[in-house]
Amino acid sequence: MPLTMNTEVFITCAVTGSGGTQDRSPHVPRSPKQIADSAIAAAKAGAAIVHCHVRDPETGTPARDLAYYREVTDRIRDAEVDMVLNLTAGMGGDIVFGSAKAPLPLAEGTDMIGAEERVAHVAECLPEICTLDCGTMNFAEADYVMTNTPGMLQAMGRMMTDLGVKPEIEAFDTGHLWYAKQLVEDGILDAPALVQLCMGVPWGAPDDLNTFMAMVNNVPSDWTFSAFSLGRHQMAYVAAAVLAGGNVRVGLEDNLWLGKGQLATNAQLVERAVGIIEGLGARVIGPEEVRTRLGLNKRAPR
Repeated sequence: MPLTMNTEVFITCAVTGSGGTQDRSPHVPRSPKQIADSAIAAAKAGAAIVHCHVRDPETGTPARDLAYYREVTDRIRDAEVDMVLNLTAGMGGDIVFGSAKAPLPLAEGTDMIGAEERVAHVAECLPEICTLDCGTMNFAEADYVMTNTPGMLQAMGRMMTDLGVKPEIEAFDTGHLWYAKQLVEDGILDAPALVQLCMGVPWGAPDDLNTFMAMVNNVPSDWTFSAFSLGRHQMAYVAAAVLAGGNVRVGLEDNLWLGKGQLATNAQLVERAVGIIEGLGARVIGPEEVRTRLGLNKRAPR
């Protein structure tokens, strides 16, 4: 199948994530103000969409506190620069088992809550986009399972659709795309859908180009997709995604480095992505064009 390059590309900046990166770089934002400020800087650098988690301001550990989400949302909406707000809904689906000999009881780190609670901050803040991790997988560590059952995804997907918030389907493997298409067929998610292809996340889809194109070829032709990979492959996937007809995601959630020995900021990663996209002969589009393309309604400041 020949490549059809995307010439009108939007950039998503994944600002902080929920991984244990808070002590590996001073640029990883922790407090709501730091997260919002970093998102604003990324938008000024060319990101049309900012994807935000929240963290405990003191420890930097991942959090689900509604007050943190509310502050991040308000600060972004009050900013002088426009951007599309994308909040995670991936928290609250973590199961950590005990040893192979005694997997139960569940171990410290388990954070498993119901669908309504997982979407509570989305209902409170009403971002334009929120994520929907469209499957269960063994996730990096030996005994940690990222858990998203069909019933949970149906319930969360209905809530997002009813709230008028567009789900960004996070697909970590081809089976996740298979189920996402079922959610659309069942009328739980609206078509055309928005997909993020998450490459190189252990133990989902590896980030080789054959697997990447298998993922791309499983996205319906009328859907919109973005893609990213982790660490040193982040910028290579900016080029790969554009050449494959998609959009791009960069940011400190996925990669801390600008170059060897050089820790990055979110704005620097966005600037590097802009250079790659424009170097390929494509144009970076802004938030208003993204809203038109994806059928989003900008939320007014509260």
